Amino acid sequence: MIALVSTLGLAAASAALVALPASASAPPPPAGWTTVFSDDFNGPAGSGVDTANWQYTTGTSYPGGPANFGTGEVETMTSSTNNVALDGAGNLRITPQRDAAGNWTSGRVETKRSDFQPPAGGKLRIEARLQMPNVTGAAAKGYWPAFWALGAPFRGNWWNWPGIGELDIMENVQGLNNNWSTMHCGTSPGGPCNETTGIGGQKACDGATCQGGFHTYAVEWDRSGPTEQMRFSLDGVTFHTVSQNQVDATTWTNATNHGYFVILNVAMGGGFPGAYGGGPDAGTQPGHPLVVDYVTVQQAAGSGTTTPPTTPPSGNRDAYGTIQAESYDQQSGVVKETTTDSGGGQDLGSLANGDWALYRGVNFGTTAARQFSARVASGAAGGVSGLVEVRLDSRSSAPIGSFAVANTGGWQSWRTVPANISGVTGTHDVYLTFTSGQGADFVNVNWLGFGH
Repeated sequence: MIALVSTLGLAAASAALVALPASASAPPPPAGWTTVFSDDFNGPAGSGVDTANWQYTTGTSYPGGPANFGTGEVETMTSSTNNVALDGAGNLRITPQRDAAGNWTSGRVETKRSDFQPPAGGKLRIEARLQMPNVTGAAAKGYWPAFWALGAPFRGNWWNWPGIGELDIMENVQGLNNNWSTMHCGTSPGGPCNETTGIGGQKACDGATCQGGFHTYAVEWDRSGPTEQMRFSLDGVTFHTVSQNQVDATTWTNATNHGYFVILNVAMGGGFPGAYGGGPDAGTQPGHPLVVDYVTVQQAAGSGTTTPPTTPPSGNRDAYGTIQAESYDQQSGVVKETTTDSGGGQDLGSLANGDWALYRGVNFGTTAARQFSARVASGAAGGVSGLVEVRLDSRSSAPIGSFAVANTGGWQSWRTVPANISGVTGTHDVYLTFTSGQGADFVNVNWLGFGH
């Protein structure tokens, strides 16, 4: 269950939250909301979690479930206070340890309740304030802390992932200053939710790094409007949204027509760290905990009315200017990297079949655009190629134009490729999608634009 790589920033909100003490209490619910679950992790130092709220998951898998929890992680989960304990200062600490033989242990706790979901027409918010393991560089190799939720039908089945849904509110690997948030659903591999990658976004921590201070991570599940949404936030800033209309009705229903349970854990090794260098290895330092200040679940009742449909895109992007590829509003499967192309900056890399990026509010004006071009590079192996496609307003829309690309001489060997498109006027959300008959990465993109 791998989450990979949308960004917004609001430094003032971030700074205000980071300034709270490490033992801050769970916030009271806003007007119109009620708290349905909360744990401040108050208790004597060295004691375990409150088993009225939490249950330990131990071993290397669920009983009869996939080995290594289905992710390839290498630790053994325990209920020992060496791995899972309160610190006496209002925090829970989940600490990976390594014994003299090189074997790793860690902790994984789950809420006993598995009925967390919004009421009809209402909202649900799952939130935690936590500090990622404070370790970076080579010493962090293999670390994989997470705050997440799984659909209730997973319990007792263990083989119905990802159809029953997964909400990764906070994931991190290798001590990077970054938070990944992802919804998993559908079928694997591939399917409507691009598994095993899922539908994901990412954001760096502002102010203190994710490892250097406490930050607040949340998902808000909103059933109040005509289109159900999962909105992921970091320090109060929503940076990634998954909407019901991004997948087919059956996939969404299977992932959301039930409750969820909440999980806190630190894995070591596995698929996600493997995508960023692997580990753990001999240089990895044990003993760095995920520190959790509080977990709270709040809900707002339905109003009996629905939110009116959203207004059309506001047209904040000029179709005929240069749209930097890394300036996306949402994405799935892409990675930002430094480019050596003229002008410098960043490009989008690691683009493969099923990946996409969204650029909201692109204004084409009243004279139809009939050409699309993009700055691309490819170091794909022989026989690997794919299509760069443009779609309007929905990823399920038919492409209005596309071009094929194969190896250009290297991942930083850039060329501008034009393509004809169907005439477009007005303001639209533009999806850049990538389609290939192979699973390998086949293109990088630096910028895109349109012409008459």
